[in-house]
Amino acid sequence: MKYRILQLLTLAFTLTLAAVLQGCVYVPRTTQVFDPECQRVSNHMVLQEVQVAAIHSCANEACIALIVGAGIFTAASVVISGPIVVAGNVAYWFEKKAQCQRAQP
Repeated sequence: MKYRILQLLTLAFTLTLAAVLQGCVYVPRTTQVFDPECQRVSNHMVLQEVQVAAIHSCANEACIALIVGAGIFTAASVVISGPIVVAGNVAYWFEKKAQCQRAQP
């Protein structure tokens, strides 16, 4: 019984540690490029991958839980950051269309 409780506590600690170490591994980032059609600098959002920590190979249950937890948090960061990037790009597209002044030939 005590051994099982110790295993569960170790698993909970490992998952919490994975959450702290992994954080958000995909973050939205705004880039700027010159648009020759509109003669202005336009913004564009992309997902940037950021490596927070490295997990080395191991064979015990705690390491397996750490790897699984890291995968879950990586997927969660994409699910959260992805719609932010899409919404940002839509807003930047509307801004570009509103302010675009076509170059005179």
